Amino acid sequence: MLSEQVYAHLRDAIMRGDYAPGEPLKPQDLARDQGVSLAVVREALVRVVGEGLADRLPNRGFAVPEFSDRRWQEITEARRTVEPVVLRLSVERGDVDWEARVRAAHHRLARTEPYAPGEGEHYTAAWAEAHRVFHRTLLEGCGNAALLDTFDRMWAASELARRWSALRAPDRDAVGEHRGLEEAALNRDAEKAAELLARHLTLTAAALDG
Repeated sequence: MLSEQVYAHLRDAIMRGDYAPGEPLKPQDLARDQGVSLAVVREALVRVVGEGLADRLPNRGFAVPEFSDRRWQEITEARRTVEPVVLRLSVERGDVDWEARVRAAHHRLARTEPYAPGEGEHYTAAWAEAHRVFHRTLLEGCGNAALLDTFDRMWAASELARRWSALRAPDRDAVGEHRGLEEAALNRDAEKAAELLARHLTLTAAALDG
């Protein structure tokens, strides 16, 4: 299906950093470059808008969101409010199988290269997935599907901001932060794990403020 192909191309391009924050997404140019109709392009653009990867601007078409967009801080506030609480529950309730999954997810994340030639200026899709799986696995011990669904929605909504944040804070010790989260969770130190997660989320948002 053409609209699916154009959507996938556009989503990947935004995630790779091919478009700068605030850059217009011109339907006519996209239609020409992809060799499709304007209707197909507009359908794809509506989908990326729905995922928070683009904005529909009144009388001005479509554009990639800005660094300064308030939505990123609102999402971070929501995540800082919800996720440390869920992590506490997870540490308190998680069983041995959960511990094994956390260790395996962290191992995969630590062994996945975050950047690769030819995949744009942002981290790779493989690292992004390993990162998502690690954070979700940390929370899965809570045993609450509704809370995990909330995490899934917030994670998807903040993926673009995470990529921008990593680009703007290249010296951040993400490896150490993730190791600390794993250790606190597996040591069953719920308070420390929650504190480290809140700090982790705060640092991601802070890189977009500068």
